[in-house]
Amino acid sequence: MPTNLVRVILALMLLPLLWTAAGAQTVSFPELSSTLPGRTDVTYLDLAKMVIPDLASDGQGFYKGGLPIEMRHIAGPDSGGSPPETSSFPNAALLPIKAGGKDRLAMLFDLGDSPDSAEGYAILALYDVTAKPKLLDAANVAVDRSTYFREPNKLSIGAGDDMLITMSTHFNSSQGYVITPLIMVRDDRFELIDMIYTFDERLCAYSRKQDVAFQSIADGQPYAAFKVTVTDSTVPSDESCDDAPPEALSRDISVTYHWDKKTSRYVADSDALAKLSAENEKRF
Repeated sequence: MPTNLVRVILALMLLPLLWTAAGAQTVSFPELSSTLPGRTDVTYLDLAKMVIPDLASDGQGFYKGGLPIEMRHIAGPDSGGSPPETSSFPNAALLPIKAGGKDRLAMLFDLGDSPDSAEGYAILALYDVTAKPKLLDAANVAVDRSTYFREPNKLSIGAGDDMLITMSTHFNSSQGYVITPLIMVRDDRFELIDMIYTFDERLCAYSRKQDVAFQSIADGQPYAAFKVTVTDSTVPSDESCDDAPPEALSRDISVTYHWDKKTSRYVADSDALAKLSAENEKRF
């Protein structure tokens, strides 16, 4: 099965995880040839071509293009791989956000596999579309094979600022690996705050799932504090298995991030999520 078709099917399977509850502002996937709301002179394809200059419709519901513009990896120069020489996808994920008190538009393009990395290649682009559209920043945010926005997609960290939440993942027959980057925008440029590592598995005797929740906490700082909580749940199955099922268990692992004026970055109040990641690695 073609890689791009697999990614589309996986995205459909993950919709409950990727989209927000009804009533909240959700990620959208408009036809790239459609115009921006309230505009007749700019299409989403025009925006996409700012990062993939030769992108064009193939007439069969997909858009194909060559190499994207040069960009950094969100995690730094030692992370990520090269972009694919050609890519094909049906649409891009759109998310309106606030940054520095201004309206901005984030677009996420999953280009598929990297030729020299186990990770994929996914472009997170930031636009000002309030007048003549302008590309403000773009970064590769793939940290695993397939990349999406993750519910709740964004979190308010101030009256005029949102934090973006993406996720990269891959699965095998019984295990799911998820990495969740937390990304802020400062001076119209993406900055990585942290990455949350979670691991799900489904075996004969039990299933174990790690869900992530986010909460803003107003604390009078230029950027609000926020709490990340991973709920680690083990549920025994009713199947007849060689191994005895474990007891049902659920625990919350929480870390609060505070803005540090001295270092101008977010700082976690504990290493609890790092310890959880180390525990998960032993189960791989």
